[in-house]
Amino acid sequence: MSKDFVEGWAILQTLGEGAYGEVQLIMNRSTEELVAVKVIDFEKHPEAKESVPKEVKIHKLLSNPHIIQCFGQRFDSNMGYIFLEYAPGGELFDRIEPDIGMPEADAQKYFTQLLSGVEFLHRHGIAHRDLKPENLLLDNKNNLKISDFGMATIFRISGRERLLDKQCGTLPYVAPEVILRPYTAEPADIWSCGIILVAMLAGELPWDKPSFNNKDFIAWKEGHYVSKTPWSKLDNLALSLIRRILVPLPSSRYTIAKIKKHRWYCKRVQKSGDFPVVEHRSKRLKTCGLLEDENDIFCHSQPNPVGLEDADEVDSTHTEWCQSNNMYSFSQPVQMDDLLVSTQQLSTQTFGSQNSMQKLVRRMTRFFVTVSTEEAMKCLIKKLDDLEFSWKKNGAGVVTISTVDKRKCNLVFKANIFSMDGDTLVDFRLSKGCGLEFKRCFLSIKKGLRRMIHSREYRRDEAMII
Repeated sequence: MSKDFVEGWAILQTLGEGAYGEVQLIMNRSTEELVAVKVIDFEKHPEAKESVPKEVKIHKLLSNPHIIQCFGQRFDSNMGYIFLEYAPGGELFDRIEPDIGMPEADAQKYFTQLLSGVEFLHRHGIAHRDLKPENLLLDNKNNLKISDFGMATIFRISGRERLLDKQCGTLPYVAPEVILRPYTAEPADIWSCGIILVAMLAGELPWDKPSFNNKDFIAWKEGHYVSKTPWSKLDNLALSLIRRILVPLPSSRYTIAKIKKHRWYCKRVQKSGDFPVVEHRSKRLKTCGLLEDENDIFCHSQPNPVGLEDADEVDSTHTEWCQSNNMYSFSQPVQMDDLLVSTQQLSTQTFGSQNSMQKLVRRMTRFFVTVSTEEAMKCLIKKLDDLEFSWKKNGAGVVTISTVDKRKCNLVFKANIFSMDGDTLVDFRLSKGCGLEFKRCFLSIKKGLRRMIHSREYRRDEAMII
């Protein structure tokens, strides 16, 4: 992909890379419009010629305020380009503090928006099947949008529903019937929404997987959970709703209609201070020369998608479905290297606003330090060794960190250290694994480096927005 993808557009950054290619963040030089583009090399990955259209087949049906938007697709020779809405608000998991959660008002807002998006999907006969905070993005006004439809499937056609058979999803979020198979589509997605609500309110997940050999799940099922976390962190009204969502028997589980009538869902919660709104423009790309056909509104939100046949036969490429939380996710524009450095290197480009590139993504997983970039790197590596994390330097100022979370799943994240306006910024981003576990590791590293962290980092209202 050339530096000038299309006349007037510049590549700012690689957002992620995976089995079929990578996602680039591109910007219109004159309007500063930002778009995420998924690049697929069909010559290197001929199997993508079959799998990509299957995901596109579903995502092209979706147009809803709480679902990530697709602007279109384009093919040049053996390359495919799929253009997605850039979500500058970041990922939902970044708003969840480990073991704490988030303010109840924020959790209620995001939960109602999540249900609105899921209700739209189900009304159109589509099941997402991998709902989790890492697949939920926030737009420029901090509104939730569902992304990553690589595991989605059609379960209802012309009023006729079918049972699903494919085991897929992320174990802590999947419904128990998904493990046992076959299962009904809608209740399985609703269960995942309930787990997300628990994570937002308590900052932790209730179990590793909802199986009958898991002691935490058994305690929940048998009602022996009152004094255990995360349940002890929840107020009675919230717990009342969750008890009706996380019902092991799908036929007894609350429907979305019933959830929307529950008192917790309907009550007015005192709002906390909102995250700042991020200025951002998102337009139809036809006028900018990126799309060949105005009617070509397809989408690809994940580079390694699951096949989406009318039948739901088991896909051999996803036999290790229980490790799906270790898959890379590429509709996340937050997972990027230093965007400021990249944009500053575009010496021929003059931006309209000095701070415009500082308003792209708000993340909690970064901090300024009072030492040089070289000293910051030495201190970071020492701390990683102390924590027994594996690490590898990927060039000047970039470290890839690997560990295993409490569920014995791989966790990979990157630290990028660079100078900005005379200060040193240490920026962390999740590459692979559970968002909550990533945040927990980040806090351990930050605590170990607290002596060198700039004092302004403890004044959240002055936090840097990138």
